[in-house]
Amino acid sequence: MKIKSILVSQPAPNESSPYLEMAKKEKIKIDFRQFIHVEGVDAKELRAQKIDLSQYTGVIFTSKNAIDHFFRLAEEMRFTVPDSMRYICQSEAIANYLQKHIVYRKRKISFGEKNFTDLAPLFKKFPSEKYILPASDVLGSDIQKVMDASGVDWVKATMYKTVSSDLSDIKIDDYDMLVFFTRQGIKSLGENFPDFKQNETKIAVFGATTEQAAIDAGLRVDVMAPSKETPSMTMAIEKYIRNLEK
Repeated sequence: MKIKSILVSQPAPNESSPYLEMAKKEKIKIDFRQFIHVEGVDAKELRAQKIDLSQYTGVIFTSKNAIDHFFRLAEEMRFTVPDSMRYICQSEAIANYLQKHIVYRKRKISFGEKNFTDLAPLFKKFPSEKYILPASDVLGSDIQKVMDASGVDWVKATMYKTVSSDLSDIKIDDYDMLVFFTRQGIKSLGENFPDFKQNETKIAVFGATTEQAAIDAGLRVDVMAPSKETPSMTMAIEKYIRNLEK
């Protein structure tokens, strides 16, 4: 079966996207739609987790979302974040984003290279702080492992949730291929289209976690990325299309 139309479960990219180049080259229609979005919890929900922001001397940020929701809730709860607060950020880009909310140069800020595991030496360096980790309702197992091994006093605070978007306007059967990047995206497919039958529809997934979620949902995975040969999703899809045409 020739691939003529693809739905990518992400927001529409900018003009220089490899997806748009692929669409031109392969003469296929590619649409973009977010299958999931983030919603913040309110102060009442945070208090129900027995979280008192004044009890913490350090905060761990893994994303820009986490920063925005931490300061939103602090304001909602009329909590003034003290100048003495220590900030541990997963990357320099996340640390730089703090400037949206605080005077950067006057604060105690540290950051890792890229991955959460890079933060382990920072917890050894600053072991006496009482840390809060603002996060979504889904916490990566790598984060849990690093924090449990760190020996520091810490707590996870759910400050936002990843929820399924409303996709009722989409005719899912019109697409020859669906592309997913998260297990929540796979969950959204099931919630929005409970009667979906894969049949000839091709499923492309990025990452082992997404692949497992698809398999658990009873889906057949036709395209998998990344791999040594195809490190990007567009490369994996192009290779699949070329093999179909042989």
